[in-house]
Amino acid sequence: MVPDLAQVRAEAHVVALPLRTRFRGIEVREALVFEGPEGWAEFSPFVEYDDAEAAAWLAAAVDFAWREQPHPLRESIPVNATIPAVDPGRAVEVLSHFDGCRTAKVKVAERGQTLVDDVARVRAVREAMGPEGRVRIDANGAWNVDEAEHALYALAPFDLEYAEQPCATVPELAELRERVRHADIPIAADESVRKAEDPLRVAREGAADLIVVKAAPLGGVRRALGIVAEAGLPAVVSSALDTSVGLGMGLALAAALPDLEFDCGLGTASLLAADVTSAPLRAEGGSIVVRRAVPEPDLLRTFAASPERRDWWFERLARCHALLAG
Repeated sequence: MVPDLAQVRAEAHVVALPLRTRFRGIEVREALVFEGPEGWAEFSPFVEYDDAEAAAWLAAAVDFAWREQPHPLRESIPVNATIPAVDPGRAVEVLSHFDGCRTAKVKVAERGQTLVDDVARVRAVREAMGPEGRVRIDANGAWNVDEAEHALYALAPFDLEYAEQPCATVPELAELRERVRHADIPIAADESVRKAEDPLRVAREGAADLIVVKAAPLGGVRRALGIVAEAGLPAVVSSALDTSVGLGMGLALAAALPDLEFDCGLGTASLLAADVTSAPLRAEGGSIVVRRAVPEPDLLRTFAASPERRDWWFERLARCHALLAG
């Protein structure tokens, strides 16, 4: 069911939220939020995504705003801290914004940086977390197989929980997984699931030990649950630098999974310097209570995007809506 475009636009707002530190190449996160019969939802595919890919994000948002979601199996979700590719000293400062989190995901393989930078950052986080903390890394597919193998052995002394998307393609992930099997570093697939025409290929080809799923790019909570069930692999639910409105959908997905072995990447509101609500979905004691966020009019006005950016998002919304309706 796709509501009329006018229904979606009736309560739609475009916001531009500043980040605490540069992340994923941006310093401001733009998002379009709107309200439906079931509550608020978010449409925020990154600006470089084409309409075909962005339409899945709109399908997810419409589903979240217009349909009742699957029954939650848990009331709160344990989450990890997310550390951008910052200097080691900044890494510890960023970590302090994630209250009680005992898992940290560290970004590595940043363009313009070296493995020396990655090792220093991961070392700083490991020292801050202590031996009982869990540290995972995310390369966003930036390494080839040889580079990934070399990097994982260099980072292995820091007792990695897993390496997320170290290489870009499924065959590369499968080869790397074989090469590092005896090093006991599990491989997680993210982009090879959420950006793939066939999100189950990683499971069929033995290319990953676990999968990372995001509700928005996979078309919503129900479709993501179906992918996890068919893949038959442990799943980590993550976000895409959402506002608290978007994080509510990720929490709904994590809450509905039959099994949840890993802390989830849903604490990223702590990377934002502002949000659409004064009660953001941030970690408290390492977990976030499952709930939906409701934007506040004053904050929607304060952080409203410029008229030019608002029009850009509304035009994108119309194009993606046409794809869904068609």
